Amino acid sequence: MTDRINISSKSPWEDEIGYCRAVRIGNLIEVSGTTAMDGDNLIGMDNMYEQTKFIIQKIEKALLDVSSSLKDVIRTRMYVTNIDLWQEAGRAHGEFFKKIKPAATMVEVSKLISPGLLIEIEVTAVVQD
Repeated sequence: MTDRINISSKSPWEDEIGYCRAVRIGNLIEVSGTTAMDGDNLIGMDNMYEQTKFIIQKIEKALLDVSSSLKDVIRTRMYVTNIDLWQEAGRAHGEFFKKIKPAATMVEVSKLISPGLLIEIEVTAVVQD
């Protein structure tokens, strides 16, 4: 049986809702939907580019906690509240993934869990042993 590693963000919501920041089983890593919240502070209010950048940096930290990195990302999923701002999200995404080129999806959603959030991102990574 392959070991399971759960990585916590230390959010009080994890126990209440029943999730964790990331899960690694074998060489597969799934990172939960990640927003631009830093504790109770929203990073990049009204700024899609800044929120996207902060989120990817936050995801990178979670990947490092399970001996991975952005270079191992094979898929990103971006949920945006205003598709008209796709270029701002895309520009930030490209700064991190231009050479990696994971499969990517961006879809518009009606809203996210907290007002002010413009984007939420999930990633899948595979570590090459």
